[in-house]
Amino acid sequence: MKFNWVISGENDQAVKKACIDMEYRLRPKITKFLLKKLDGDFSGDFSCFHFDVDMKNHWVWISNKTPQRFIEKIKADFDQEINGGSTLFSVA
Repeated sequence: MKFNWVISGENDQAVKKACIDMEYRLRPKITKFLLKKLDGDFSGDFSCFHFDVDMKNHWVWISNKTPQRFIEKIKADFDQEINGGSTLFSVA
């Protein structure tokens, strides 16, 4: 699982720490979601999953670097589970 951080402004130590803190909160939440959604269709290797994270708005998108077959399986419930159900669409 890889995160691409979208940061507006200066990328200083405080921002780097905030990215690390947010990743520690996101990683288990997204992992649990993926395991639930993919069930038996998945080998357990999360390295092909990519997510874009807007640090300012605390928003997570499924990156288009994620294989399309997985995007199709997770996109319907991703916003509700990960972002709390906002109306934005979460595939980059």
